Amino acid sequence: MHEAPPTPSPTSPAAPAEPLSHGLKQRHLTMLGLGGVIGAGLFVGSGAGIAVAGPAIVVSYLIAGALAMLVMRMLGEMSAAMPASGSFSVHAERALGRWAGFSVGWLYWFLLVVVLAVEATAAAQIAHGWVPGVEPWAWVLLFMVVFTVANLTAVKNFGEFEFWFASLKVGAIVVFLVLGGLAVFGLLPDTDPVGMTNLTGEGGFLPNGWSGVVSGVLTVVFAFGGLEVVTIAAAETDDPARAVGRAVRSAVVRILFFYVGSMLVIVTVLPWTAQQAGLSPYVKVLDAIGVPSAGQIMNIVVFVALLSALNANLYGSSRMIFSLAERGEAPRGLLKVSDGGTEKGSGAQEGAGGVPRRAVLASVAFGFVSVLLNLLWPDTVFLYMLNSVGAVLLFVWALIAASQLRLRARLEQEAPDALALRMWWFPYLTWVTLAGLLGVLLLMLTDDAARPQVLWSAGATALVLLVAVGREWRERRARRGPSALTDR
Repeated sequence: MHEAPPTPSPTSPAAPAEPLSHGLKQRHLTMLGLGGVIGAGLFVGSGAGIAVAGPAIVVSYLIAGALAMLVMRMLGEMSAAMPASGSFSVHAERALGRWAGFSVGWLYWFLLVVVLAVEATAAAQIAHGWVPGVEPWAWVLLFMVVFTVANLTAVKNFGEFEFWFASLKVGAIVVFLVLGGLAVFGLLPDTDPVGMTNLTGEGGFLPNGWSGVVSGVLTVVFAFGGLEVVTIAAAETDDPARAVGRAVRSAVVRILFFYVGSMLVIVTVLPWTAQQAGLSPYVKVLDAIGVPSAGQIMNIVVFVALLSALNANLYGSSRMIFSLAERGEAPRGLLKVSDGGTEKGSGAQEGAGGVPRRAVLASVAFGFVSVLLNLLWPDTVFLYMLNSVGAVLLFVWALIAASQLRLRARLEQEAPDALALRMWWFPYLTWVTLAGLLGVLLLMLTDDAARPQVLWSAGATALVLLVAVGREWRERRARRGPSALTDR
């Protein structure tokens, strides 16, 4: 392992410049923030939440969304003050030490490359349904190659892919909200106003009590994962501090509106008992209000959502491992970027160069391994891998909150002007967030389905922490060696 360069102070003006391209525009970052978190978890997975919480799934999404919004506000504060391609991994290192930056960086990288396999496989299954003559593995190969090439050529390609993917997803949500709202008030052909019937009938608003709301939170909280990529991507804009602040401000409230608004429409238009886990509640509603070919329309939207997530995860994982290499926490060979990315005023600064190609290839290589494991042993080897990252997102969020507690105090003393975006009611809401994350983890331990994820993820986290602490111990011992010999 290489020794990491000294970690700059969060207020140091001499912090090393990112050698990456600045090819992302504000519109890319804004749409990445809006669309990056809108995926199959919302379009399909929300059915499982409705099945356990009933109409109160709206409350479950409010709680989970509020938790995600607070985490993003904290992350936005740190990223606006100290933009870096490693985002929260860099913040954790500056706040808590190298062990924290190493641990959260590698855990998040592992999370992305494993989840990438799920998305590629799910998208391939949809495509196979459209073109049965092409085997799923061939679709997976095609998707991986296409997005690898897109991420290798220029960061603006990633930005354009995500801009249009996100635009389609956001557009689909807006159309759904409009059609659903019209159906609620009986303004569509052959529809009558539904009023509050479905919200209060079939067992009432809380058919399974508050325990159902809690179960709903456990089901939907991970659907908000993905927002973190916004702060990673901000480092590749012309004005990272301003760009991440604007993206975070616009994304969190609108996403909460899309999620909660969608759930409110769904449980108002149809009885909650009409929903089933594994089936899209959006399709149920669109069918009920007479939208032709609703199933195929949502298949297309889910397909795009999966490809969008695949693209974003490949991007995020490559930048995270690049940042780890930059700090000496991963092989230095991954620091190689495409020609022209560091020349000021060159076309590369607009996105033609400065791409960490080896980092992209390293991430996609492990992604291919994950896909292969998912295709060959989905119920054994890959299931264990998936469980080992099942709760990692919560660990990452907890480290973000802990980092913000430390860095905010230092920034207020050393560089208060850098705090362009501030966490609300600091430090009280930060502590509330940490308590909420701990509560979710404890609740997962009491749930038979979620418990393996917590235990396997805790094991993976402990292993990474052990490696991080061992590295620091060896390096300290190595530094003491020569001086000890001199003293003798």
